[in-house]
Amino acid sequence: MVMNYHKQAIAVKDQIQLLKSRGLLAGDESLAEHYLNNISHYRLAGYWWPMQADKVNHLFKPNSRFEDVVALYSFDCELRFLLFNAIERIEIALRTRMINHLAHEVDPWWFENPSIFKNKVAFADNLKAIDRDLNNSKEVFIHQHYQRYHADSRRPPAWKTLEVVSFGLLSKLYGNLGSNIASKDMIAKELNTVNHTYLRTWLQSLSQIRNICAHHGRLWNKNLPGRPKLLPRPPAPWLTLVPPVSQHHALYVHVCCMKYLLDAISPGHRFAPKLKNLFCKYPGVDLDALGFSKRWEKEPLWKS
Repeated sequence: MVMNYHKQAIAVKDQIQLLKSRGLLAGDESLAEHYLNNISHYRLAGYWWPMQADKVNHLFKPNSRFEDVVALYSFDCELRFLLFNAIERIEIALRTRMINHLAHEVDPWWFENPSIFKNKVAFADNLKAIDRDLNNSKEVFIHQHYQRYHADSRRPPAWKTLEVVSFGLLSKLYGNLGSNIASKDMIAKELNTVNHTYLRTWLQSLSQIRNICAHHGRLWNKNLPGRPKLLPRPPAPWLTLVPPVSQHHALYVHVCCMKYLLDAISPGHRFAPKLKNLFCKYPGVDLDALGFSKRWEKEPLWKS
C-alpha cells in the first residue's frame, strides 16, 4: 500500500505545546522557543528520543525536561569539536607518513601505480576521487603546478596531491596497498598498531566519525558503523577490560583508538584531561550511552 506524507509544518510555539502535551517539561517557554528557532525540532529529537517511554505515541517519561535536552545537545557539540581536533592530528600524521614513506619506497607518483594496490576496481575509484579533489582544490600550489608543468601528463607528486585529498580517501588508499609494500607495516608500527591489519580498520572507523563531526551529526547514543579490529597485545598502554565486539558500535572503543594513536603521534597531548573536563562540565550526561564504563579513567590507556 502506498502512503503519502500528510503532516503539515507546525509553528514553533505549537511545537512547544505539543511537546508539553506529551509530557516534556519546559519551564521557560521563551528559552525553549529560542532554541527551537535556532536548532530544528528533528535535530533535537535525537536527544529526547531516549527520554520517551512510549516511542510510538511519543510520550515522555516522568520528569523529562527540555533543559536536559539542550544540555545533552550542548555536550554533544563540544564532544564533536574535541574529537574532530583529535582526528585532525591523526589525519595529518597519517598523510605525512604516507607521503614520505611511499615516495621513497616506490616513487613520488606511487598513488598512480596500479601494481602496488590489491583491488584494481578500488584503485580506479580512488584515482577518480583524487582527480575530483585535485579539480576542486583551491590551493595555489596545485594550480601553480599545473601551470608550470602543463606538459607533464602525471598528476602532481604525492607531497602535493595527498595534501588535498580527504581523510576517507587516505584511509582507502592505505587499506588497498599490497601487503608486500613495506611502508604499510612501517606506518602501522610507527603508530604502535603493530601491522596494517589493525590500522586499516582504525582509520576507516575514524574517518567515519570525522565525517559525522564535520556534518554536525549526533555522537551521543549513536550506533556507529565502524568496527575497529583491536590488538590482542598492544605495545603501548591499552585497556585491561576490552569491551566485547557487541559493544563496538558505541563511541568508547573508538575514542580509545584515538587516544592510543595520539600517544604515538603527539606525546604530551591534552586529549584525556579535556575529555574528563567535558564530562565534569555535564554531569547529567549518561556515559553508558557512549559505551564508557564506570572505571574507564583507571585504565592504563587513560592514566598514561
